Amino acid sequence: MVTTKVLIIEDDPNIVDLIRSNLVVRGFATVVSAGTKVLALLEEEQPDMVLLDLMLPEADGFELCRQIRERSPVAIIVVSARGGERDKVTALNMGADDYMTKPFGIEELLARILATLRRTRPAAEATLGTAPTSITVGDLCIDLAGELVRIAGAEVHLTPTEFALLRELALNRGKLLSRTHLLRQVWGRAYETETEYVRVYISRLRAKLEPPGSRPLIITRQGAGYLIPA
Repeated sequence: MVTTKVLIIEDDPNIVDLIRSNLVVRGFATVVSAGTKVLALLEEEQPDMVLLDLMLPEADGFELCRQIRERSPVAIIVVSARGGERDKVTALNMGADDYMTKPFGIEELLARILATLRRTRPAAEATLGTAPTSITVGDLCIDLAGELVRIAGAEVHLTPTEFALLRELALNRGKLLSRTHLLRQVWGRAYETETEYVRVYISRLRAKLEPPGSRPLIITRQGAGYLIPA
């Protein structure tokens, strides 16, 4: 069985000890950085997940999140004392998959780690069963089996969470899906109140999949939900 490796980017030794000890006892491998040499560690260690503090003495957490996401599809959970909605939205826009505010309960953190890994690791995905292996919408081709997206033959890079959201919309093409439905199916039942997650990730999909001047791929029904038209 392959061990799951977590890169902990945190400068508070007490928090590092709390997270590390609870992960190790559950079979995780851990690597720690106080915010230095993060990109080198990312390449050398190839972690499955990053736990990222935003308030670091030698690095800007938001910028670090952006740089990590540019280089890797690794799962990123921000764990920060900054609890404002603007900070959460900024982190999600920079590529974070989840956001937790300090102080946190270790059981909640562990639950979010497992939920994020299920969502972002292709090997952990349930089989598609009778679902189609690909869906085409105009110039957009979604390879569900290979988790690839192309527009007019050119590949478009999506993060695992972006792909999971697109897949849910595409498999239900023509159906209006509420934010609650999308949160349950993509993130999990524990995320039903995190409405900004859907808003941010829909915006990210539109930016990547709707070229200027093209017809909208994803339609918003204000107060009701989202759909890809049939």
